[in-house]
Amino acid sequence: METEREALVRTLRGADPDAPTLCEGWSVRHLLAHLVEREQEPARYAVDMVATRLGREPGAEPFLSRLAGSAGTWPGYAALVDRFAGGASPLVALGDRAHLVEYVVHHEDVRRAGAEPAEPRVLAPDLVRAVWQHLGPLARTAYRSSPVGVVLVVPGGPRRVVRRGADAVVVSGDPVEQALFALGRREVADVEILGAPGTVARFEEWADLA
Repeated sequence: METEREALVRTLRGADPDAPTLCEGWSVRHLLAHLVEREQEPARYAVDMVATRLGREPGAEPFLSRLAGSAGTWPGYAALVDRFAGGASPLVALGDRAHLVEYVVHHEDVRRAGAEPAEPRVLAPDLVRAVWQHLGPLARTAYRSSPVGVVLVVPGGPRRVVRRGADAVVVSGDPVEQALFALGRREVADVEILGAPGTVARFEEWADLA
């Protein structure tokens, strides 16, 4: 996990703070503020989560927007990157499976946004295996409202049923691409949807791909 944090820090240091990301309403500095807030200011993060659920627009969260505002200059942005690089507060446990996947997905949120998105990275096999290992519970949550069953398949590798159903689709792709697709980055995720035509059509309509 720390290896991916370090890679994300390097990308953030070279990014335009006001560039768009794949997270609707968030620039790079908003995404950075989210990472810092989640790891170092959990109470404020919780307030912002509630505000979002109550309809606050992305980028207008009460505390996150202030933190992003502090990164509106290059010195302010660099200081916020340094905060993220310094690690999480001792009050925040980073052992849960979501953190590694979040780092990987948010890293791609920065890299693949804009008119000329970066190509997928070649990641260490151990990191890819870890993403696959941790993806299961997240994918089950992501696909629980799917109208059809969903099976995740890594070409030439493992497979995992994340939603059972009489009719099912196969979502085929590298674990990182699977994570991006499951967590809503469907326009950039390099996956293939396989199955009976009618079943695929129902799934793609649900996934806003039709």
